[in-house]
Order: sequence, then C-alpha cells, then structure tokens
Amino acid sequence: METESEPYVRLASLRQLHHVVARLSTARSLAETLQTVADGVVEGLGFEIAAVNLVRAEGDLVVAAVAGSPAAEAMMAGRVGPRASWERRLAMGEQWGALRFVPYTEGWVLDDDDVPQWHSPSPVRQTPDAWHPMDRLFAPLRATDGELLGVLSVDKPRNGRRPGAWGCEALQMFASQAAIAISNARLRSNMQRALVRLEREQQALRSSEESFRQAFEYAPSGMAVAEMGGDQHGRLLRINDALCRLLGRPASAMRRYSFSDLVHPEDIGTLLNTFAEGGRAELRLARRDGSYVWVSLRNSVVADAADGPRYLLTHVEDIEERKRHELQLAHRASHDALTGLPNGAELRARLSNRLCSLGERAAGWHGHGPTGVPAGSRPDDGYGQGNGNGHGNGFGGHGYAAGSGFEHGYESGDGFWDLEGLGGGPGGPHVPRAPDAQTGIFGSGGGFGPGSGFGHGRGAGAAPPDPHHVHTVPPKGDGPGEKGLAVLFCDLDGFKSINDRHGHHCGDAVLIEVARRLSDAVRDDDTVARLGGDEFVVLADGLGPAEAQDLAVRLRNAIIPPMQVDGRSVRVGASFGIGWAGCGMTTEEVLQSADQRMYVEKRSRSKGQRRAG
Repeated sequence: METESEPYVRLASLRQLHHVVARLSTARSLAETLQTVADGVVEGLGFEIAAVNLVRAEGDLVVAAVAGSPAAEAMMAGRVGPRASWERRLAMGEQWGALRFVPYTEGWVLDDDDVPQWHSPSPVRQTPDAWHPMDRLFAPLRATDGELLGVLSVDKPRNGRRPGAWGCEALQMFASQAAIAISNARLRSNMQRALVRLEREQQALRSSEESFRQAFEYAPSGMAVAEMGGDQHGRLLRINDALCRLLGRPASAMRRYSFSDLVHPEDIGTLLNTFAEGGRAELRLARRDGSYVWVSLRNSVVADAADGPRYLLTHVEDIEERKRHELQLAHRASHDALTGLPNGAELRARLSNRLCSLGERAAGWHGHGPTGVPAGSRPDDGYGQGNGNGHGNGFGGHGYAAGSGFEHGYESGDGFWDLEGLGGGPGGPHVPRAPDAQTGIFGSGGGFGPGSGFGHGRGAGAAPPDPHHVHTVPPKGDGPGEKGLAVLFCDLDGFKSINDRHGHHCGDAVLIEVARRLSDAVRDDDTVARLGGDEFVVLADGLGPAEAQDLAVRLRNAIIPPMQVDGRSVRVGASFGIGWAGCGMTTEEVLQSADQRMYVEKRSRSKGQRRAG
C-alpha cells in the first residue's frame, strides 16, 4: 500500500519531468536540442551524469552532448563509437522495459572496447540496490518507425541506488520525448534551410521548391500550408499525406476547411492566439469519425516570392500518446492503486475546493461556530460560541470580542466590540470603511448605535471573500431547506481478522469489492475515496441530516452481504460517522469530526453487532 506522502512525491516528480520535457520544444537547433536532452536528465531525473550518443550518417555513434561532469565532457565529447559495439551493448544486460541495464558483474567485458565511456570515482555501497560505479544504464532513442536515432547513457543516481519502477518509467518517457525532439530538430533544420533558399535564392526557385516539396510531402509528421490574410485567412491550401492520415480525411476534403473548422471548441482561443502570435500550441483537432486527437501545432510565416503573398506553414505533431501518459500518471498520483478510488490527497483537494477560511464572517451566520469545531478552539480566526439569531457570545477570541450576533447587533445597537476586546467603539451613527485586508474584514470606524463600533480587526485580518465562492454551510436542522455537504467516514469491522486468517491477497480482494459496492450505492456526483487501510470516506452534497443517516444505512447494508474470494465466503461490517463540512473549517477538522463520530458509533455497538452491520 502506498504511503500517504507518495502521491505528493510522484506529483513533484511529474511536474519536474513536465518541466524538462517542455524545455525540449524551446531549443532552436539540433545541437541545442541534444544538450537540452542531456541537461534534462541531470536536472529532472535524478542522475548526476548523462551523455547523448547520436547516430551519424555513416552509422557510428558520436558523443554529441554531455552534462553533469566537466571531466567526463572533456574526455568523451566528440569521440566516436562503432555501431557494432553499441549494438552489442544494447543486446546484453537486463531489459528494464525499453531500457538496457548492464550490471558491473557483466559489464567488465566492455571495459576495453572502443566505445567512449567514463566511470565516476565513487565508493561502493554495500546494499542490495546500491548503484555500483561500473554499472551502466542505457535508454535507446528511437524514431516513431523504430529507427535508432541515438542512445542516452546515464550514470551516478543522486540517491546512490538503482532506479525503481517509477524512475525507470520517467526515464523511458523522457527518452521517448527526447527522440521526438531530436527527430523534429532535424526536420526543422531541413525546413529552415529550405525556407532560406526560398527567400534568398531567387534564381534557384524551382530547385528550392522541389526541396521544400519533398520535405513537406515526406515529412513523418503532419504539414500544411494555409492562406494568410484576406477573407480566406486560415484556409488550408496544401496538406501532406501524414496530416491526412492523422485526421482520417482526404486532401480534397481538407482543402475545404481551415484549422478553425477542425479545432475543438474549447481550444479555439488557443488556436487564434497561435495564429496571431506565431509559435507553438497544444490543442485538439477533429478526425473524420468525430473523435479528437491531441496535436502540437507550430506555425511559421513563409513568403511565396519577393513582395508576394505570405502563407502560414504549419507543422502538426501527434502527441496523443504523450497526453495519454500524462493523464495516466496524473490519475495514478491522485487515485488509490488498489481500488482505483480517489486517494487521500485527492479527497482533501476536492473537499478544500468547497471550503474557505472566512467561515461565519463570510457566510453570514449569527453567533454560531462551525459544526464540529469546539467553541473557542480557533483563536486565530476568532470563533466563539453563540446561540443563533439572538444574543450570544458572538465571536470571541483573538478575532471578534464578545457581543451579540450580526442581525441583533444591528438592531439593538450592541454592534461589535473592539476586536482586541478593549471595549466599545465611539457612539453615534457612522458608516464603516470598505473591507481592508490589513485592518480586518470590517476595517475600522464608528458603530450604528450608542456605545457600539467596529474596531480594528487584526485578529480577523483576511482578504475580502471571493464573490463567486458558494459558501458551504452545515444544516441547522432537518427542515426541507436544511441541506449541506455530508462527510461519511467508514471503517470496516472485522477486516483485520480476514487479513490475519486468509492473507493480504484476500484482504485486497475485500477492499476492492467494498470500493465497488460503495461506488454503486452513491450518486454519480458523489465522491467515494479511500484514505488508506480499511478506511473510506464518502462526500455527498445536498443532503439533510435524515438523508445522510439513510445513506449511511444503505452503504452499510451494501457492504455486509458475504463476498466470494478464492472459493470462500467472507464478510465484513462497517461503522459510519457522519460529519458536516462548513466554511471556516479545515479539511482535517472536517475529517476528524466525521472520524470521531464514527468511533462513537462503533463503540456503541457490540463486536457481534458490528460484524452484522
């Protein structure tokens, strides 16, 4: 089972990986792209040394870029290794997915071959997964058709250990994107040379046009020429076969469209900005079957001849696979690996989106502290204990001093006492200042009646509330209009004995089945999450107290029927605690409130009753 902090570690790694991948698209030349690839491994993937070995036209590999060690760069940069020796390296060793790992116990046979190499002088750690200075790890860089473009070699992990599954997957993804970037850099280099010839070599226009035609027609990724300016701005004039195949449309049909006709409605703004400013954008284009494909779109302005019309040359790269990997990685970081439910981090994020820190002050409650939070337990926010719309303790503590509720304060003239608790403000009618983040929500000024006043609010000092935020308020009763966001904390009864008697495999099967039953028993817009172990949480909005109790009963009844696991029948019970979310509470306070109620409910029943549901 993953630790609670692992999703955050994976999200941080994913962000860093996205950062170094994004830098690949900013390189302006092949040499800059190769150095960016090597630097990206050192900066984002946890290795101290990386080298890019590029396949040359005659087939041998040259060390084209080195990062992380000036000594290694001085020793290897520019040196050539035979293709056969590299093929030998890639054929031996262990296959880690697309990677090739040659441990030091086998790699000694490569020490004297003619491939440029450098080993970092570092001590040998005596642990099973320790990285040995003579270990070798290679990531082949292949084009979409499988052609070997080069080999990325990495050394000296910063943590001193051989990379795990997550590290290997990140390196494979980066190598895949690096290969695309190198292929595109070569293509861009050819295209740029063709464009220069079109602009500068008027006498060689025919040969330049032929070079452009071949590069355009036979480019491995989509290419298009669109009209620029006039009534037909953006209309497609010329499309290569790769783009037609990508969108599943014949060239004759494509010439009836512009990119704005094909782009996803949500991406039209991105497309217009790209046309106006040039550069690169990622958006979705429509296929003939009605589906959409993610593409990377790059625009260049091309002049047909001296002082002639200008056209837009567009390079369209299929990035559907990368987007799918990104979504998969994001899903893994926010969902439980066993059950597929949202994990604790995702649950807290969804709950946090419904809460704000202003609580009663913004929602307009009258003398009430948030449900589930003991009165006076939040001195920084100044929550006190009150009694509804009449007189009460108001808001006490560091924020609001003792006084009556909002409405009664206005009516009776009691108002609010000085927020430092030093006494009332000046009497007489006075309009308070506008909200002020430095002095408090209400600012400072006189009161509405004798002896009342709005004092300085350092205790309640917060920015004005978001006008678009819909405040979450717990129900005050079970009336028709009393609805709220219910938080049902579920703990399985008898689960430990299943693990002890039948093993963790059986326990995992039970957790998967419980997750399925809970998901089937709630509404589509409700959230079922797994906190860890045998603890689950359900977020259900728009419920009253009685409806929340009914939901807890339905969920418990869904869990208690026997489950068939490996030919045996097992069953568990469930205890539920119902809490209510409210603005002014933190996510931890909301979950703790529901957790405490769950334990109260669990202790109220005997062990036999718990197993029976």
